[in-house]
Amino acid sequence: MRDLDAVFEALAGSAFRRHFAPGVREGRYLRERGMRTVLAQAHELIARRLAPQAPLNDGKQTPWRGHPVFIAQHTTATYCHSCLAQWHGIASGKVLDDEERRHVIAAIERWLRA
Repeated sequence: MRDLDAVFEALAGSAFRRHFAPGVREGRYLRERGMRTVLAQAHELIARRLAPQAPLNDGKQTPWRGHPVFIAQHTTATYCHSCLAQWHGIASGKVLDDEERRHVIAAIERWLRA
């Protein structure tokens, strides 16, 4: 698993990853509910949509809008197993362990706080 500083440095070089920003709706959602609630929801979303060995529609299961976590996942390359392997060094084709889940949540939180 790659260090998050190295991951974010690499992501900064991707024009595709840099163009994401929370929309008005997602920004309001984050402000109204707060970081603590959104991160609790991130844990649930990751457990259900990303952590399984073979998530249903892997790579297409994460919407592009509607929740701050979804946008953060696309920006931080934490929305599918192939991106986790490519950008984060987390092997695909297996259930994410607790350390890998914490890594994903840390990446999402770091982007949301920025």
